[in-house]
Amino acid sequence: MTLPCCTPAHATPHETLSVTPLSPEELMSSPAAPVTPKLGDLIEIFRFGYQHWVIYVGNGYVVHLAPQSEIAGAGAASVMSALTDKAMVKKELLSDVAGRDKFHVHNKHDDKYSPLPPNKIIQRAEELVGQEVPYKLTSENCEHFVNELRYGVSRSDQVTDTVVAVGVAAGVLAVGLAAMGISRFLRNRNKREEQ
Repeated sequence: MTLPCCTPAHATPHETLSVTPLSPEELMSSPAAPVTPKLGDLIEIFRFGYQHWVIYVGNGYVVHLAPQSEIAGAGAASVMSALTDKAMVKKELLSDVAGRDKFHVHNKHDDKYSPLPPNKIIQRAEELVGQEVPYKLTSENCEHFVNELRYGVSRSDQVTDTVVAVGVAAGVLAVGLAAMGISRFLRNRNKREEQ
């Protein structure tokens, strides 16, 4: 997997470093780990069927938006977060949030948006800890939350990608149905002309 966010110190801004998502134990215990989170880094955790996003605030801790159903390692059960409209901002150890799920540092929008200074990111994140906030899968989810903290821009590529995929599927279906309708019309017309 190639990540634009993970650049060696000697690399130009557009070079990338290939990394494999690591488990919490691998990341925190391995001195040779290719990427160690820095203050304000976005971390993508690979859950079953979706990604959970957190922001690194130091000493092994992350801040994240956690719907009541978001349980570390819960997998498909966490998809139930789509049914809630409130979430809690939590500060927890990355190893607890990730559970056994793989994750990696992924500051994927650094090429589009300038990250806020790390101290500002951490201050904003810490001020929100313990607060209950609105939660909507399509407009106020964990990915929107961490992007707002890092860049001041609320966005979720998971939502955008899903909307695009549904739109493409609907378009393909519409074209297919239209082609079937035209084909049926032409067959019926030909049958009438033969009679």
